[in-house]
Amino acid sequence: MEPVGDQLNIETPELVSIELPLAGVGSRFIAILIDYLIWGAAFVLLAVIAAIIIPALHFFGGVSANWAAGIFFLIVFLLQWGYFALFEAFDHGRTPGKIVAKIRVIHQSGRGINFVEALARNLVRFVDYLPGFYAVGVIAIFISKRNQRLGDMVAGSLVVRDREVDAPRWSQNSGRPLSLYSPAAAQPVPPGSPQSRGPQEAAFASWGGQTSSGPWGAPPHLRVVLPAPALAKLSASDLEVLEGFFARRLDMDLTTRAALASRIAQALCAKSGLTIPPDTSIETFLEAVAHQFRELGRMS
Repeated sequence: MEPVGDQLNIETPELVSIELPLAGVGSRFIAILIDYLIWGAAFVLLAVIAAIIIPALHFFGGVSANWAAGIFFLIVFLLQWGYFALFEAFDHGRTPGKIVAKIRVIHQSGRGINFVEALARNLVRFVDYLPGFYAVGVIAIFISKRNQRLGDMVAGSLVVRDREVDAPRWSQNSGRPLSLYSPAAAQPVPPGSPQSRGPQEAAFASWGGQTSSGPWGAPPHLRVVLPAPALAKLSASDLEVLEGFFARRLDMDLTTRAALASRIAQALCAKSGLTIPPDTSIETFLEAVAHQFRELGRMS
Protein backbone atom coordinates (compact mmCIF):
# COMPACT_ATOMS: atom_id res chain seq x y z
CA MET A 1 0.00 0.00 0.00
CA GLU A 2 1.31 3.39 -1.00
CA PRO A 3 -0.35 6.70 -0.07
CA VAL A 4 -0.19 9.40 -2.74
CA GLY A 5 -1.62 12.72 -1.54
CA ASP A 6 -5.06 11.88 -0.25
CA GLN A 7 -5.17 8.70 -2.35
CA LEU A 8 -4.12 5.25 -1.15
CA ASN A 9 -3.06 2.80 -3.83
CA ILE A 10 -3.57 -0.88 -2.99
CA GLU A 11 -2.15 -3.50 -5.32
CA THR A 12 -4.07 -6.77 -5.47
CA PRO A 13 -2.47 -10.21 -5.95
CA GLU A 14 -3.49 -9.87 -9.61
CA LEU A 15 -1.28 -6.73 -9.80
CA VAL A 16 -4.33 -4.50 -10.32
CA SER A 17 -4.07 -1.12 -8.60
CA ILE A 18 -7.07 0.08 -6.59
CA GLU A 19 -7.20 3.76 -5.64
CA LEU A 20 -8.93 4.65 -2.37
CA PRO A 21 -9.58 8.35 -1.63
CA LEU A 22 -8.80 8.89 2.06
CA ALA A 23 -11.17 10.95 4.21
CA GLY A 24 -9.74 14.01 5.94
CA VAL A 25 -10.38 15.53 9.35
CA GLY A 26 -13.11 17.85 8.04
CA SER A 27 -15.44 15.18 6.69
CA ARG A 28 -14.81 12.97 9.70
CA PHE A 29 -15.67 15.86 12.03
CA ILE A 30 -18.97 16.40 10.22
CA ALA A 31 -19.77 12.69 10.53
CA ILE A 32 -18.96 12.46 14.24
CA LEU A 33 -20.92 15.65 14.98
CA ILE A 34 -24.04 14.27 13.32
CA ASP A 35 -23.61 10.89 15.01
CA TYR A 36 -23.24 12.49 18.43
CA LEU A 37 -26.35 14.60 17.85
CA ILE A 38 -28.28 11.42 17.04
CA TRP A 39 -26.71 9.60 19.98
CA GLY A 40 -27.53 12.49 22.32
CA ALA A 41 -31.15 12.66 21.13
CA ALA A 42 -31.53 8.91 21.70
CA PHE A 43 -30.02 9.21 25.18
CA VAL A 44 -32.37 12.08 26.13
CA LEU A 45 -35.35 10.07 24.87
CA LEU A 46 -34.27 7.06 26.94
CA ALA A 47 -33.76 9.25 30.00
CA VAL A 48 -37.26 10.73 29.67
CA ILE A 49 -38.79 7.27 29.29
CA ALA A 50 -36.84 5.98 32.30
CA ALA A 51 -37.86 8.99 34.39
CA ILE A 52 -41.49 8.16 33.70
CA ILE A 53 -41.41 4.37 33.93
CA ILE A 54 -39.04 3.68 36.84
CA PRO A 55 -40.93 5.75 39.47
CA ALA A 56 -44.21 4.24 38.27
CA LEU A 57 -42.84 0.74 38.82
CA HIS A 58 -42.36 1.45 42.53
CA PHE A 59 -46.08 0.85 42.88
CA PHE A 60 -45.44 -2.76 41.84
CA GLY A 61 -42.50 -3.27 44.15
CA GLY A 62 -38.84 -2.32 44.35
CA VAL A 63 -37.70 -5.37 42.39
CA SER A 64 -39.52 -4.24 39.24
CA ALA A 65 -38.03 -0.77 39.54
CA ASN A 66 -34.54 -2.20 39.99
CA TRP A 67 -34.96 -4.38 36.92
CA ALA A 68 -36.12 -1.40 34.89
CA ALA A 69 -33.15 0.67 36.07
CA GLY A 70 -30.78 -2.18 35.18
CA ILE A 71 -32.27 -2.50 31.71
CA PHE A 72 -31.98 1.26 31.24
CA PHE A 73 -28.27 1.29 32.07
CA LEU A 74 -27.71 -1.75 29.84
CA ILE A 75 -29.34 0.06 26.92
CA VAL A 76 -27.21 3.14 27.59
CA PHE A 77 -24.08 0.97 27.63
CA LEU A 78 -25.05 -0.70 24.34
CA LEU A 79 -25.85 2.68 22.83
CA GLN A 80 -22.49 4.05 23.94
CA TRP A 81 -20.38 1.19 22.59
CA GLY A 82 -22.67 -0.42 20.04
CA TYR A 83 -23.91 2.54 18.01
CA PHE A 84 -20.77 2.97 15.92
CA ALA A 85 -19.71 -0.68 15.89
CA LEU A 86 -23.09 -2.05 14.76
CA PHE A 87 -23.62 0.54 12.05
CA GLU A 88 -20.08 0.18 10.70
CA ALA A 89 -20.21 -3.62 10.73
CA PHE A 90 -23.67 -4.09 9.22
CA ASP A 91 -24.17 -1.00 7.02
CA HIS A 92 -21.04 -1.24 4.87
CA GLY A 93 -18.86 0.81 7.21
CA ARG A 94 -21.30 3.71 7.47
CA THR A 95 -23.04 5.37 10.39
CA PRO A 96 -25.81 7.94 9.71
CA GLY A 97 -23.22 10.69 10.11
CA LYS A 98 -20.85 9.00 7.67
CA ILE A 99 -23.64 8.64 5.13
CA VAL A 100 -24.25 12.39 5.26
CA ALA A 101 -20.51 13.13 5.08
CA LYS A 102 -20.14 10.57 2.26
CA ILE A 103 -17.39 8.58 3.95
CA ARG A 104 -17.13 5.00 5.18
CA VAL A 105 -14.84 2.65 7.11
CA ILE A 106 -13.12 -0.21 5.30
CA HIS A 107 -10.34 -2.63 6.14
CA GLN A 108 -6.90 -1.60 4.94
CA SER A 109 -6.98 -4.51 2.48
CA GLY A 110 -9.91 -2.84 0.70
CA ARG A 111 -12.73 -5.07 1.97
CA GLY A 112 -15.44 -4.05 4.42
CA ILE A 113 -14.78 -4.39 8.14
CA ASN A 114 -16.42 -7.10 10.23
CA PHE A 115 -18.02 -6.74 13.66
CA VAL A 116 -14.89 -7.66 15.63
CA GLU A 117 -12.85 -5.05 13.76
CA ALA A 118 -15.58 -2.44 14.14
CA LEU A 119 -15.83 -3.17 17.87
CA ALA A 120 -12.06 -2.97 18.35
CA ARG A 121 -11.96 0.29 16.43
CA ASN A 122 -14.58 1.86 18.65
CA LEU A 123 -13.38 0.49 21.99
CA VAL A 124 -10.27 2.62 21.48
CA ARG A 125 -12.43 5.67 20.76
CA PHE A 126 -12.23 6.89 24.37
CA VAL A 127 -8.42 7.04 24.05
CA ASP A 128 -8.71 9.02 20.80
CA TYR A 129 -11.07 11.41 22.59
CA LEU A 130 -8.53 12.29 25.31
CA PRO A 131 -7.99 14.85 26.73
CA GLY A 132 -11.10 16.19 25.00
CA PHE A 133 -12.56 16.89 21.56
CA TYR A 134 -10.63 13.98 20.00
CA ALA A 135 -7.29 15.71 20.46
CA VAL A 136 -5.32 12.46 20.45
CA GLY A 137 -7.25 11.15 17.45
CA VAL A 138 -6.75 14.32 15.41
CA ILE A 139 -3.01 14.33 16.13
CA ALA A 140 -2.82 10.65 15.13
CA ILE A 141 -4.64 11.39 11.85
CA PHE A 142 -2.21 14.17 10.97
CA ILE A 143 0.81 12.03 11.83
CA SER A 144 -0.41 8.88 10.09
CA LYS A 145 0.31 8.55 6.38
CA ARG A 146 -3.08 6.88 5.95
CA ASN A 147 -5.14 9.34 8.05
CA GLN A 148 -5.69 6.77 10.80
CA ARG A 149 -6.63 7.50 14.38
CA LEU A 150 -5.53 5.06 17.10
CA GLY A 151 -8.68 2.99 16.74
CA ASP A 152 -8.01 2.58 13.03
CA MET A 153 -4.46 1.45 13.72
CA VAL A 154 -5.68 -1.18 16.19
CA ALA A 155 -8.41 -2.50 13.88
CA GLY A 156 -6.42 -2.16 10.64
CA SER A 157 -9.13 0.09 9.23
CA LEU A 158 -9.23 3.16 6.98
CA VAL A 159 -11.81 5.89 6.49
CA VAL A 160 -12.35 6.64 2.80
CA ARG A 161 -14.51 9.01 0.83
CA ASP A 162 -17.33 7.74 -1.34
CA ARG A 163 -16.56 8.90 -4.85
CA GLU A 164 -19.44 10.83 -6.30
CA VAL A 165 -20.77 9.68 -9.64
CA ASP A 166 -22.34 12.33 -11.84
CA ALA A 167 -26.01 11.75 -12.54
CA PRO A 168 -26.84 10.75 -16.13
CA ARG A 169 -27.90 13.63 -18.32
CA TRP A 170 -31.56 13.26 -19.32
CA SER A 171 -33.35 14.78 -22.28
CA GLN A 172 -35.96 17.36 -21.26
CA ASN A 173 -38.30 16.16 -23.99
CA SER A 174 -38.10 12.39 -24.01
CA GLY A 175 -36.93 11.59 -20.49
CA ARG A 176 -34.34 9.23 -21.95
CA PRO A 177 -30.55 9.54 -21.92
CA LEU A 178 -29.20 11.85 -24.59
CA SER A 179 -27.95 10.06 -27.67
CA LEU A 180 -24.31 10.35 -28.58
CA TYR A 181 -25.07 9.57 -32.21
CA SER A 182 -26.49 12.93 -33.24
CA PRO A 183 -25.64 14.14 -36.79
CA ALA A 184 -23.50 16.94 -35.37
CA ALA A 185 -21.35 14.46 -33.51
CA ALA A 186 -20.82 12.41 -36.66
CA GLN A 187 -19.71 15.31 -38.86
CA PRO A 188 -15.96 15.99 -39.23
CA VAL A 189 -14.79 19.29 -37.74
CA PRO A 190 -11.77 21.43 -38.57
CA PRO A 191 -8.65 20.65 -36.53
CA GLY A 192 -8.05 23.12 -33.73
CA SER A 193 -11.68 24.21 -33.48
CA PRO A 194 -13.43 23.96 -30.08
CA GLN A 195 -15.54 21.08 -31.39
CA SER A 196 -12.41 19.13 -32.33
CA ARG A 197 -11.25 19.00 -28.73
CA GLY A 198 -12.04 16.02 -26.59
CA PRO A 199 -14.68 16.61 -23.89
CA GLN A 200 -12.05 16.69 -21.17
CA GLU A 201 -9.87 19.17 -23.09
CA ALA A 202 -12.88 21.42 -23.62
CA ALA A 203 -13.76 21.28 -19.93
CA PHE A 204 -10.22 22.28 -18.95
CA ALA A 205 -10.02 25.02 -21.59
CA SER A 206 -13.31 26.55 -20.45
CA TRP A 207 -11.72 27.65 -17.19
CA GLY A 208 -8.07 27.94 -18.13
CA GLY A 209 -6.93 24.49 -17.02
CA GLN A 210 -3.99 22.67 -18.56
CA THR A 211 -5.02 19.82 -20.81
CA SER A 212 -1.76 17.94 -20.49
CA SER A 213 -1.92 17.15 -16.81
CA GLY A 214 -5.11 18.79 -15.57
CA PRO A 215 -5.53 21.37 -12.82
CA TRP A 216 -3.34 21.06 -9.75
CA GLY A 217 -5.08 18.92 -7.15
CA ALA A 218 -7.78 17.64 -9.53
CA PRO A 219 -9.06 14.08 -9.05
CA PRO A 220 -7.01 11.53 -11.03
CA HIS A 221 -9.71 10.83 -13.61
CA LEU A 222 -9.83 14.54 -14.55
CA ARG A 223 -6.18 14.36 -15.57
CA VAL A 224 -6.88 11.67 -18.18
CA VAL A 225 -7.69 12.75 -21.75
CA LEU A 226 -9.46 10.21 -23.97
CA PRO A 227 -10.21 10.51 -27.72
CA ALA A 228 -13.76 11.65 -28.43
CA PRO A 229 -14.25 9.43 -31.54
CA ALA A 230 -13.59 6.33 -29.45
CA LEU A 231 -15.91 7.52 -26.67
CA ALA A 232 -18.67 8.09 -29.23
CA LYS A 233 -18.70 4.34 -29.95
CA LEU A 234 -20.04 3.68 -26.45
CA SER A 235 -23.72 3.71 -25.51
CA ALA A 236 -25.96 4.65 -22.60
CA SER A 237 -26.03 1.02 -21.51
CA ASP A 238 -22.24 1.12 -21.11
CA LEU A 239 -22.64 4.13 -18.83
CA GLU A 240 -25.21 2.23 -16.77
CA VAL A 241 -22.73 -0.61 -16.29
CA LEU A 242 -20.07 1.84 -15.10
CA GLU A 243 -22.46 3.58 -12.71
CA GLY A 244 -23.53 0.25 -11.27
CA PHE A 245 -19.91 -0.64 -10.63
CA PHE A 246 -19.15 2.76 -9.03
CA ALA A 247 -22.19 2.46 -6.75
CA ARG A 248 -21.27 -1.00 -5.47
CA ARG A 249 -17.48 -1.22 -5.60
CA LEU A 250 -16.84 -0.31 -1.96
CA ASP A 251 -19.18 -3.12 -0.93
CA MET A 252 -17.11 -5.69 -2.86
CA ASP A 253 -14.09 -7.56 -1.59
CA LEU A 254 -10.86 -6.38 -3.17
CA THR A 255 -10.35 -9.40 -5.45
CA THR A 256 -13.88 -9.27 -6.86
CA ARG A 257 -13.67 -5.52 -7.31
CA ALA A 258 -10.38 -5.69 -9.20
CA ALA A 259 -11.54 -8.57 -11.40
CA LEU A 260 -14.81 -6.84 -12.28
CA ALA A 261 -13.08 -3.53 -13.04
CA SER A 262 -10.65 -5.35 -15.32
CA ARG A 263 -13.45 -7.15 -17.17
CA ILE A 264 -15.41 -3.92 -17.69
CA ALA A 265 -12.31 -2.10 -18.93
CA GLN A 266 -11.47 -4.89 -21.37
CA ALA A 267 -15.02 -4.87 -22.76
CA LEU A 268 -15.05 -1.09 -23.19
CA CYS A 269 -11.64 -1.08 -24.87
CA ALA A 270 -12.66 -3.85 -27.25
CA LYS A 271 -15.86 -2.01 -28.20
CA SER A 272 -14.46 1.51 -28.54
CA GLY A 273 -10.79 1.07 -29.35
CA LEU A 274 -9.80 2.97 -26.22
CA THR A 275 -6.56 2.08 -24.47
CA ILE A 276 -5.67 2.61 -20.83
CA PRO A 277 -3.08 5.43 -20.65
CA PRO A 278 0.28 4.65 -19.02
CA ASP A 279 0.48 5.14 -15.25
CA THR A 280 -3.33 5.13 -14.99
CA SER A 281 -5.12 2.61 -12.81
CA ILE A 282 -8.05 0.67 -14.22
CA GLU A 283 -10.59 2.35 -11.94
CA THR A 284 -9.29 5.82 -12.78
CA PHE A 285 -9.64 4.91 -16.46
CA LEU A 286 -13.24 3.79 -15.92
CA GLU A 287 -14.03 7.01 -14.06
CA ALA A 288 -12.51 9.03 -16.90
CA VAL A 289 -14.57 7.12 -19.47
CA ALA A 290 -17.82 7.77 -17.58
CA HIS A 291 -17.07 11.44 -16.97
CA GLN A 292 -15.97 12.24 -20.53
CA PHE A 293 -18.80 10.17 -22.03
CA ARG A 294 -21.28 12.46 -20.24
CA GLU A 295 -19.37 15.56 -21.34
CA LEU A 296 -19.49 14.33 -24.93
CA GLY A 297 -23.26 13.89 -24.59
CA ARG A 298 -23.65 17.45 -23.33
CA MET A 299 -21.58 18.81 -26.23
CA SER A 300 -23.43 16.86 -28.92
